Amino acid sequence: MLERYEIETFLTLAEELHFGRTAERLRVTTGRISHVVRKLERRIGAPLFERTSRVVRLTPIGARLAEELRPLVAGIEDAVQRAVDAGRGLAGELRVAYVGESTAPVLLRAVALFTERHPDCVVHVHEAPLATTRSSLRDGSIDVLIASYPFDGMANGPALLHERRVLAVAADHPLAGAESVSLEVLADHPVVQYPAVTSAAFKRDRTPDRTPSGRPVPQGPAGTSFSEMLALVAMGRGVLPVGEQTRHYHARPDLAYVPIRDAPPISRGPVWLASNTTTRVREFVRAAVDANPAPEA
Repeated sequence: MLERYEIETFLTLAEELHFGRTAERLRVTTGRISHVVRKLERRIGAPLFERTSRVVRLTPIGARLAEELRPLVAGIEDAVQRAVDAGRGLAGELRVAYVGESTAPVLLRAVALFTERHPDCVVHVHEAPLATTRSSLRDGSIDVLIASYPFDGMANGPALLHERRVLAVAADHPLAGAESVSLEVLADHPVVQYPAVTSAAFKRDRTPDRTPSGRPVPQGPAGTSFSEMLALVAMGRGVLPVGEQTRHYHARPDLAYVPIRDAPPISRGPVWLASNTTTRVREFVRAAVDANPAPEA
């Protein structure tokens, strides 16, 4: 197998047909060029160049080798350049997605700024189903996701959105008319659960097993999507802590949203697979930060 420097030396000499100019282009000595050529000729078993004191020309075997090597080398260089361009975000495609309607405006502002900065990169926007967010990042069908934290096992960008927590209850639930509630009420009512594929850290944050004082929280039925989970709440099957934006995007006469006075805010922002941290991804995260005002926790 030929080494890269051997191929480069051979093709440069085949183009220049002059040892001095070849050595100058490659920034080596003419002796080095002669050594590489002799080594190649010994390996091939035939002369590649005819050399006299006045002229250097390719032999038929050398001409054929040069003819066959040039497109192969050009193809390798083109492939490397395409990879560089993709890694730097200069061209190519980026697949971004959001989870939940409240994150869509954040994502779209980021897309607008990123596209302005990198017009040669095509951005594809999707809504990610709750049950497939993690698998979509792992299989590469999504590069960057705007989602709720915590999102363990993934790289996370800075939070772009904070919102207070409220408790979703059925409109005829005893808590529906309360001015606010404490997290301790979760021990008194079944809590609707997220799909089984949801990460453990996320479940602990949204639907804890125990209240802050240590009381066990009864588990209600699980939904396969956020809308289905809210339907279970509306049916009286349980309650569900959610972000306050839910009352705007999921306003329903059969639901009520009660502020949780002692719960920390929910944070949302960019999430991506650490091994997929290309310059293109980094530039999108930077655009997302620049396009969205810094949130107040």
